[in-house]
Amino acid sequence: MEVVNTVGRRKAAVARVFVKPGTGNITINQKELAVYFPLNILQYEVKQPLLVTETTESFDVVINLVGGGIKGQAEAARMGIARALCEINPEYRPVLKKNGFLTRDSREVERKKPGQPGARRKFQFSKR
Repeated sequence: MEVVNTVGRRKAAVARVFVKPGTGNITINQKELAVYFPLNILQYEVKQPLLVTETTESFDVVINLVGGGIKGQAEAARMGIARALCEINPEYRPVLKKNGFLTRDSREVERKKPGQPGARRKFQFSKR
């Protein structure tokens, strides 16, 4: 098996994921997972597809992350890894789909409107 290349997106974050057979190393933007995401919850989020399919020690993952914040980047990486695992072995698809890792969360930040301080917020009304 050669390298499998997929893309994951969330909010403004885009993750290009490269998965190949290996020993379980995860590298993000040329840094270790623990260095790039110091919070354990975000590390867990990135590893979730591998944990669910029990392939944590089977693949090396290289991820290029661009845009967004740390939460969006972690979720984009999770989606990219899940898509790559589906390409490698279609039997993983039902498990990943059931956990919601293959669904693109399309919620984006609503734009600010002119004449208002925010997207929905209005300036305080003054009668007199």
